[in-house]
Amino acid sequence: MSTRCGDRFIRFVRWLQTGGSASGDNIAYSSIIRDMPCFGDAAAMRSMCSLRFAVSQLTTLRWELPEELCHCVEHGFNAISLWRPKLSDIRVTEARSLLERAAVQVACLQWAGGFTGSDGRTFRESVDDCCEAIDTAEQLEADTLVVYAGCRGGHTLSHARRLVLQALQELAPIAAAAGVSLAVKPIREPAAPGCGFLATLAEAVEVIEALDHPQVGLAIDIWAYADDLASFRDCNRLARHTRLVSIADRVGPLHADQERLPPGRGGLPITRRLEALVRAGFYGVVEIDPVGETVVREGYEATLAAVGRYASGAASRIGQLDT
Repeated sequence: MSTRCGDRFIRFVRWLQTGGSASGDNIAYSSIIRDMPCFGDAAAMRSMCSLRFAVSQLTTLRWELPEELCHCVEHGFNAISLWRPKLSDIRVTEARSLLERAAVQVACLQWAGGFTGSDGRTFRESVDDCCEAIDTAEQLEADTLVVYAGCRGGHTLSHARRLVLQALQELAPIAAAAGVSLAVKPIREPAAPGCGFLATLAEAVEVIEALDHPQVGLAIDIWAYADDLASFRDCNRLARHTRLVSIADRVGPLHADQERLPPGRGGLPITRRLEALVRAGFYGVVEIDPVGETVVREGYEATLAAVGRYASGAASRIGQLDT
């Protein structure tokens, strides 16, 4: 970061932390960030694309929200994916105030669910927790709440599926009233063995179509399902239900101990998969969430710079499909 940009960045941090005022003088948001070298070009480039790129708080796990927002803005991101355990460190009203002052939107909130009792909670406790998460998402004006079904546990597969449908039937109208979409996220078995009975895209789509509610859709993790996306028979059907796509890269076959690399650092055809979804009708949020030793070793700032460059390049390519 240049000295000039660094000075602007420090002013921006102070501006956020003091409620929109620094050194006793009100400073316009645009004047604080306009000289940050990445912001203007990156934001303009991404605005030409129908997709909205967001950074996950899981990537910057040790940063607090003001610092995350400052670096998101620095690298041209106007959306962030929030993680509920981190959000619990501050009041929701405080988080909303910070987000509004930084002009950063909440793309999605993670996560709720576990309706099969696999995490030790009862069905009712899981549903009530999801209601609380919907309320939080509404207060933060988040587009989407990510929902996990839970693992099979001691249930038959058909009973586990009934529990999930029962929960979603109750939650869908609540989410609709709050203006929040519920995105059911399957978990592929090699990535997290035993953590979810909805293990394929087809199984997740079947649950969504059985429910048949416009407020409930699908969240796809390209890191886990890149190969499945290529072989899915009806991409239009898949795209129609998709609310959120998560992306990270990897090297080699999927396994439980594999880290999530920044896009472009592995061998997955991430942008091609996004292009296929866009051609089929997807136009939602793309959450970038690299996590692991590479992120820790290279540092959060370098990682955000890398994912910012990726987002700008991908937006440029995908924007050509929109014209």
